[in-house]
Amino acid sequence: MEGEVKFAGGVLFQARAGSGHTLNIEGPQEAGGENRGFRPMELMLLGLGGCMALDVLLILQKMRQEVTSYTLRLKGERADDPPKVYTKVDLEHIFQGPNLKAPSVQRAIELAEQTYCSASAMFSKTAKITNSFRILES
Repeated sequence: MEGEVKFAGGVLFQARAGSGHTLNIEGPQEAGGENRGFRPMELMLLGLGGCMALDVLLILQKMRQEVTSYTLRLKGERADDPPKVYTKVDLEHIFQGPNLKAPSVQRAIELAEQTYCSASAMFSKTAKITNSFRILES
């Protein structure tokens, strides 16, 4: 993987991934930011969410579980002192799908967190990660 982060003035940077996708990264308002981009640590948390959600979905598909809706809500807590790493992350998985089975969902989340999600493996070095899930009626 490759990427590039280019200074764009103030505390704004333009990031480009090796895949060609771009986004703005900016410091907080107290550092001079103007709310024109993601904060770096927001992207870290969203990266964990994307990694987990993708892996969980793929595992459920292999289990022949049909998912029609899936939302992953994340809440992270960070250390008070620098480096302000994540110390706790709660993930709430919310599913809908005909005949989704709770044991299959639980197993998919466990496999994603413990085996497949690279971001989870990195986060777990500094943060306690908890997962919960709900299956809503279709």
